[in-house]
Amino acid sequence: MLRKSLNGWNLITLFIMLFFALFILFPVILVLNKSVYDSGSGTFTLEHFAHFFERKFYWVTLWNSIKVTIVSTLLAVLIGLPLAYILRRVKIFGSKTIQILVIVSYISPPFIGAYAWIQLLGRGGIVTKFLNNTFDMNYDGIYGFAGIVLVLTLQSFPLIFIYISGALKNLDNSLIEAAESLGYSGIQRVMKIVVPLITPTILASSLLVFMRVIADFGTPMLIGEGYRTIPVLIYTQFMSEVGGDAGFAAAIAAIFIIVTIALFLVQRIISRQYAYSMSALKPMEVKRSYGIKNVLSHGAVYIIALLSILPQLVVVYTSFLETTGGQVYTGRFSLQNYETILFNRDLSMILNTYKLGLFAIAIIVVLGIFIAYLTVRKRNVITSMLDTISMLPFVIPGSVLGIALVFAFNDAPFFLTGTALIMVLAFVIRRMPYTIRSSTAIVSQISPSMEEAAISLGASEKRTFFKVIVPMMMPGVLAGAIMSWITILGELSASIILYSSNTQTLAVSIYSEVIRGNFGNASAYSAILTVTSILSLLLFFKLSGKKEMNL
Repeated sequence: MLRKSLNGWNLITLFIMLFFALFILFPVILVLNKSVYDSGSGTFTLEHFAHFFERKFYWVTLWNSIKVTIVSTLLAVLIGLPLAYILRRVKIFGSKTIQILVIVSYISPPFIGAYAWIQLLGRGGIVTKFLNNTFDMNYDGIYGFAGIVLVLTLQSFPLIFIYISGALKNLDNSLIEAAESLGYSGIQRVMKIVVPLITPTILASSLLVFMRVIADFGTPMLIGEGYRTIPVLIYTQFMSEVGGDAGFAAAIAAIFIIVTIALFLVQRIISRQYAYSMSALKPMEVKRSYGIKNVLSHGAVYIIALLSILPQLVVVYTSFLETTGGQVYTGRFSLQNYETILFNRDLSMILNTYKLGLFAIAIIVVLGIFIAYLTVRKRNVITSMLDTISMLPFVIPGSVLGIALVFAFNDAPFFLTGTALIMVLAFVIRRMPYTIRSSTAIVSQISPSMEEAAISLGASEKRTFFKVIVPMMMPGVLAGAIMSWITILGELSASIILYSSNTQTLAVSIYSEVIRGNFGNASAYSAILTVTSILSLLLFFKLSGKKEMNL
């Protein structure tokens, strides 16, 4: 009986549950525990929470985060939805290239966008100088609320675009034609037919944008100046050498966890109210447009595409400009910045990015394969819990996870703080959901009859899994793994808390160089990260066999 209960799959399930309990649940519980206990006396207290809500500075910061997130998400929908619809309805010259450019803008880390816009519209930015000198203006730069919203909107709308593009492929065009025959105008058809039908997709993609924006650390840190958000507050409170309070930082993190989980659950409840499936018997067709409609369609698409890819163009361009002291551009083209970071400096931060990322991806792939198979084929109470816990890192912001891991592994017997292992663990935990969701989707598409046929021919269950199921899963697994890899490259929120001098990554290096004002080096590092992300995206298309990215 004991042998039966401890078969291979049960042991694997137990091992993964222990892994999640140790590296996800235990750290989060420690954060919650530290937030309600006095570090000196060890007694239960709500003083940290009272301190947060008594001081206007702190609860206003929470409201700042919510306000930035709501505005950025709404603007992302207002840009992504029309763009997806136009590209599905109107024949746009270079539409495939535009879609690639939009996706490239999404896979780059948000803080690179913030840095690029500082180069353009900062106090010493190219555009700022032009406006002030030409029109005798006193424009002070794109800092604060407006700057954060601009960067995060342009960084986030591609995700809305990707999701809605996929949904529009399943939309039956006969419904739109019927509305047209009843005299509905183009805008009325979109608002009364298209938007209601794709509402579940809009809500799902909006949630992803919402969670990404509210947890972003790099953008408000670089461009926010006096406009603080919760991730920045958590970081400064935890890392401050003077007046830093780990218990208070834990309380802020606990409040943030509660807010993000509550918002996540509300969205899930709303989504269920609109849940239904569509089947396109007559898919939407791309048609050539004429006159003012054609001009406006092309103009809108090209302007949006240019704005989205502009940060990447800026960092690549400025990486080839000569600088004086690393801070002032001379206007001459040079390889000086690349010579500095590649030959006059330690290459460890570049090598660390790839080395730690590859270790993390190897673990993610293994976990993704097993978790997807267990949650689909071996469904029970424990594997259902496994599926739920695996999505927690998606809800918990990176800065909170970083602090949680420090709390959990800063003492014996698990002293991991400052090591490469804790960086790898942070990457695995943060970016695992992408591969798990992709792997689960493809397992669901594999018919159980494939396994039954292999077993009927004499193959063991283990051999069937490794020789039949895993090879069939690999396209979906690798596609998800590449998306995990791309996001690992730009991981900053957790890394900035966990890194040491021996585990510094490209993302941390870019952030550090910008803070120090070494813009030339920051541009060169950013260009390397951008090119790596683009090559990874091309690999995604190659392995998945797709010509576009739809979710």
